[in-house]
Amino acid sequence: MKIIICGAGAIGAATAYFLAKRGAEVTVVERHQVAGAASGKSGGFLALDWNRGTALDRLARRSFALHAELAEELGNPWGYRPLDTLMGHARGPAPATIAQQIGTPQTTAVIEPRGFTTGLLDAARRSGAKLVTGAVAGVSGTRVSLADGTTLAGDAVAIALGPWSALATRWLGLPMVHGVKGHSLVFRTEALKQALFLEVQDGKDVLTPEIFPRSDGVWACAISSTPGLPVDPAEVGPDAGAHERLEALCRALVPALADAPVVARQACFRPLTADGLPLMGAVPGAPGVFVATGHSVWGMLNAPASGEAMAELVLDGRARLDLRHFAPDRRGLS
Repeated sequence: MKIIICGAGAIGAATAYFLAKRGAEVTVVERHQVAGAASGKSGGFLALDWNRGTALDRLARRSFALHAELAEELGNPWGYRPLDTLMGHARGPAPATIAQQIGTPQTTAVIEPRGFTTGLLDAARRSGAKLVTGAVAGVSGTRVSLADGTTLAGDAVAIALGPWSALATRWLGLPMVHGVKGHSLVFRTEALKQALFLEVQDGKDVLTPEIFPRSDGVWACAISSTPGLPVDPAEVGPDAGAHERLEALCRALVPALADAPVVARQACFRPLTADGLPLMGAVPGAPGVFVATGHSVWGMLNAPASGEAMAELVLDGRARLDLRHFAPDRRGLS
């Protein structure tokens, strides 16, 4: 079976991996670069049970287990590591006070997301998957047209373009996916050992920094916005002053970061739907076309189980996980 996957982020890479592992003929189309958007710039924090009581719970639990399995199976080039997670607070530019532990190595972990995404796609390519560089310009039936005039034909198409899946609103009448911009920094230091979730009174604003130790340094975020999504992922840039504000905040909150050099300043859009749940499933009225996007802040956590479920849906006609909560034609998305 020939499947075309539009998008080489974490969801597309995971779908490609599980399809190729089962012998499908997979082509992944990416206009920018593998893990070039949120899948290379997000935090990579993983939690077993933080979605308990919600529609995401079973997906998250399955995915948390798969992260450990994939790291062992593929040699862990993305630095998968269980860790303790702490919650704290601060008022103004001062060191944070830790209030409680909210995760243990049995329930929380971290990965480096670019390494994870590229690692999964590399594994898919070792199983025969192909990567094509090009901008998807349209989907008609199970044919994908590219901006350079090339047409790719398959037995099935999976749209995994993150916030750029909004293009499928025009092509296929899918519900709109919105983009929320996040800013992040990576500090070069090994001094921090726990993941931190903080609440900070910063002037009139209440910010919620998230700070995670990873294999590439310490990643931190706190500042989001909702500007318009550029057509090309390569054009995504930071809001004026966002990185400077974030850097000053982190250095004040966490003494281990006070003198650590910043090695990456990043901005990306994460995909979000109207009800906060992903779109995953067959596209109504478009036989052979599937969508997997809208995972918001839990995209990196839920990528493995999403890819596994999409591969099962495409190849077997159904997934072991119940995807009804994520159906593209569910209520509440208009």
